[in-house]
Amino acid sequence: MNEAQTRAEHIEPALRASGWGVTPGSKILREYRITEGRKEGANRRSPAEIADFVLYFRNQKLAIVEAKAWARPLTEGVAQAKQYAAKLAVRFAFSTNGQGVWSIDCQSGAEGQIESYPTPEELWTRTYAQQNEWRDRFAQVPYEDKGGTHGARYYQDIAIDRVLEAIAAGRRRVLLTLATGTGKTFIAFQLAWKLFHARWNASNQPTRRPRILFLADRNILASQAYNAFSAFPDDALIRIKPEEITKKGRVPKNGSIFFTIFQTFMSGPPKPGESEPSPYFGDYPPDFFDFIIIDECHRGGAKDESSWRGILEYFAPAVQLGLTATPKRKDNADTYKYFGDPVFIYSLKEGINDGFLTPFRVRQIATTLDKTSTPPTTPSSTAKSLPASSIPKRTSTASSKSRSAKSTASNSSSVKSTRPKKPSSSAPPRTTPSPSATLSINTNPPPTPTTVPASPPTMAPSATSTSATSRTTKSPSPPSSPPPKNSPPASTPATSATSSSSAPSIP
Repeated sequence: MNEAQTRAEHIEPALRASGWGVTPGSKILREYRITEGRKEGANRRSPAEIADFVLYFRNQKLAIVEAKAWARPLTEGVAQAKQYAAKLAVRFAFSTNGQGVWSIDCQSGAEGQIESYPTPEELWTRTYAQQNEWRDRFAQVPYEDKGGTHGARYYQDIAIDRVLEAIAAGRRRVLLTLATGTGKTFIAFQLAWKLFHARWNASNQPTRRPRILFLADRNILASQAYNAFSAFPDDALIRIKPEEITKKGRVPKNGSIFFTIFQTFMSGPPKPGESEPSPYFGDYPPDFFDFIIIDECHRGGAKDESSWRGILEYFAPAVQLGLTATPKRKDNADTYKYFGDPVFIYSLKEGINDGFLTPFRVRQIATTLDKTSTPPTTPSSTAKSLPASSIPKRTSTASSKSRSAKSTASNSSSVKSTRPKKPSSSAPPRTTPSPSATLSINTNPPPTPTTVPASPPTMAPSATSTSATSRTTKSPSPPSSPPPKNSPPASTPATSATSSSSAPSIP
């Protein structure tokens, strides 16, 4: 017989025979998930901690039952039962294989085999030996879990129970220390829910519902809490804002749960006949609030010389609960000095190991920004300090084309100066100059005409002239005509170069 069959056929019937799940207010929570398992990356987790049975009575967890298979030893689950009981902060634990029951008292250390499970009333009496009226009244109010879809985590249950025990014992200042992201606002809501429905107030007489103040130092925290308390009736929730006070001319008092920030309470116009501003919190009587929740209490409310400290001292008759993730222990901002030791601590390491928080890695990076004291330089000064050869020259397409055109014109002039001059008529035709040509007029008189031979000598163009001619822009040339009888003779290349330099250049 395996463990599942042992639980179904032997352990559960034995629990029901003792009244569990039968007595009103009692429950048997099967395979209760305590933790989620540490996140290991790649959507993997370590094994979660799951208790086989949790005995539940009057909205309180009272005991753990660890089950083993029929053929296993009776005490095989003792160590696991003790571990889960310590995790859930319950006093009693049981180990069983279906054939017998091994009882463990985690507070006194007593262990031994028993005949049957204790009844719910017996276990309640053994757990809470001292009677307390308010503890019993708080236990009658169930948690608001949105129809079972939003249950509390195990450490949240412990934190709520510890605060209620402190209130029932008459303590006026209470401190809770929980890591960021572990649900402090949810704990505050459940506490307000139980106090509201149990009709607890500072007078310790259940004659009226309490007036609760949620005090934060940022508007986003106050608004977040206001939305988280939406399960309360609409007329019970009041958001204190400066513009609303200015509009109505008075502070709101017709509610049960109030939300505001320190800055709003510290603001206010001077009263008639006074020059100093009058804080709005002074418009409330000192005993108006019964329970005050100070969110992130380490950020100013616990400082001795802080102006916000005056708000807490003014409402001294109220029970004040401080919520913080990083309480301070230095100078006069000592959170412990004002609130006392925390009734419950849930650290960041515990949240990561339980799988409720994501692990992280600290990566240290050393920069060189602070190793030099040279002030930053402007772009202009940087450019001046660089050598001219290291500054890249920006060129554009237009400038490149311009330089290309100038080079072409220069080559063209070189070609014209080396080529032999063609014989021309008395009225040479006008030629269209290139865009880069330069206008120049020669005032020297023309050379004296000489006898022209019958036919001009033919000269082969040089390689330089041919290659230069191929790079010049082709332009239409006038038709050539045979030279007249009295035209000047063709000149040699040297003579042509000389006459070309003295000949007028007509645009």
